[in-house]
Amino acid sequence: MNEKLLKTIEDRVDDLVELTADLIRFPTINPPGEAYRPCAEYIGERLRKRGFGVEYIRGEGTPGDSDRYPRTNVVARFDGRTPGPTVHFNSHIDVVEAGDGWTVDPFGGVVKDGRVYGRGTCDMKGGLAASIIAAEAFMDVYPDFPGAIEISGTVDEESGGFGGVAFLAGKGYFSKPRVDHVIIPEPLNKDRICLGHRGVWWAEIETKGEIAHGSMPFLGDCAVRHMGAVLAAFEEELFPALDKKRTSMPVVPEGARRSTMNINSIHGGQTEDFRPGLPSPNVPDWCRVTIDRRFLLEEKLDDVKGEVTTILDRLKRERPKFDYEIRDIMEVQPIMTKRDAPVVKAVARGIQEIFDREPEYVISPGTYDQKHVARIGHIYDCIAYGPGILDLAHRPDEWVGIEDMVQSAKVMAIGLDLLLCGKAAR
Repeated sequence: MNEKLLKTIEDRVDDLVELTADLIRFPTINPPGEAYRPCAEYIGERLRKRGFGVEYIRGEGTPGDSDRYPRTNVVARFDGRTPGPTVHFNSHIDVVEAGDGWTVDPFGGVVKDGRVYGRGTCDMKGGLAASIIAAEAFMDVYPDFPGAIEISGTVDEESGGFGGVAFLAGKGYFSKPRVDHVIIPEPLNKDRICLGHRGVWWAEIETKGEIAHGSMPFLGDCAVRHMGAVLAAFEEELFPALDKKRTSMPVVPEGARRSTMNINSIHGGQTEDFRPGLPSPNVPDWCRVTIDRRFLLEEKLDDVKGEVTTILDRLKRERPKFDYEIRDIMEVQPIMTKRDAPVVKAVARGIQEIFDREPEYVISPGTYDQKHVARIGHIYDCIAYGPGILDLAHRPDEWVGIEDMVQSAKVMAIGLDLLLCGKAAR
């Protein structure tokens, strides 16, 4: 093993912990997109001091972007002494809301018992911090390295990534010849390599009705009752059919190796328009649900959509006055990077060196920004690898282990050495 490189990382444990805690103290909650710019500037300023060229790129015109909540991304690049490939570490800086049930301040950056606690420690500011430490240590040990290192902190991954990686990919930030290899430090466990993710189709279904006085509902047409028929058909037909579908993809956890659909939200009627006011004495003339359908490599998107529209069309034929509209929100194909891809082999070597065992190769149950790197940037040498336990993401008292971050940083540094210099030991 490259003992000097690993020792350099071990000497920076305090810096790694402080960096992680500092990142947590930026409450980058999405939605609406709080504290994006100060967090991006904190990252950029640190990397600027290390000699990186730093850019701040606002995802103008993307969902949620406004002067109050600008979608500010940071991209930093350090070019080596000679030409060579570019390795890009991409982390999202947005986090979900804290929610209830915490025993520590979710944005306090609390450090205790070998862990850093807070919203986003696991998903994924611990991974961001580990990648920065890995890159800085590598640069110190090998100041004459060839190629380039990029580190980005991007926004809105939790809501689809449109103001972050999707926007940047559209501008060429995740395309050849600028970038060759991408590592996304999402929390899939420190001895796993995540090759990709299932597919996703988000859509909104709206049932139609006719408004009338609530005391005489027979004079109107209740859109909520129509939606009830839709949900009943899903329960009786669609969900049992999805349970029977299985994939050869190594998706974790085991329950996600089948097709799934989640009803994300349901809204309907006039009462909601006046919340928190009084109920409205009207028959609801609209009702909407948002569906989150996750599908497998073995499925075709047209068939996935057809399973839903077949039910809706049948109800339109069978149910008096039933009418609907359906609107696509997002669609992403399943993706799985090949196990012999350069970035996979490099990180696998790092895991073998640090943990003395072969990595486990997995597929994420949900999508992350790899979808945009591949779909828009056409970079397929991309994986997710980082510290943190996936099951802790989005939960109260979220944490990341300090030793896990240190070990992951070592793996990333070895991966850098292989990808840029061609060997991990001297």
